[in-house]
Amino acid sequence: MTDLSSQNARGNYKKQTMTQQFYHSCLGKVIILIGAAIVLTIAGAFSIPSDSMMKWQTEDNNRECIQDNDSIRGDKIDEMVGNLRRIFTHADTTGFDREVWDTYHKLNRVEVHRHSVFATSRVYNNIHPSGVRVAIGIWGIVIPTVYYSDLLLNDGPVRGKANERLIQDTFVNDDYIGDNPNLKPYHYKGNPDD
Repeated sequence: MTDLSSQNARGNYKKQTMTQQFYHSCLGKVIILIGAAIVLTIAGAFSIPSDSMMKWQTEDNNRECIQDNDSIRGDKIDEMVGNLRRIFTHADTTGFDREVWDTYHKLNRVEVHRHSVFATSRVYNNIHPSGVRVAIGIWGIVIPTVYYSDLLLNDGPVRGKANERLIQDTFVNDDYIGDNPNLKPYHYKGNPDD
């Protein structure tokens, strides 16, 4: 048996308006998401940091990266967390080693590249002759992506004298084969016909 009061309660439900139905539908959510992405893209295009700000922030972030890694090298996670922190902080220039900074400027070159919606900073050096991205500028902020391994900070010869071979030939005395007795049966003793 059905209760007559539950049958009469059908009129108590509120009908959804067209906008509520649009918000709750899958197509409506997709259109809202696309609209938000378009608004963020337009806002990003109009708020790209200037070249001078990009270069200054990139230099500051690189200085902080060098300071963070001067005694203990971090792994990739430490570098990522450091990059997030560097968005909101500036390098301490009072205790920074001037010689290291001069070497950095001598061996590394920072260039800013403008794109339609964002800008990037790249570091060029002998390790990365085609450059490596170390910062992204969008929505008025510079987001660092620098790793310590991206920067070249050591200046020195790779090889010794000119035309010197990298791998030197070494000659081992055949009389000594080591202390391993298992090698004695395989030691070359000369041609038995001689």
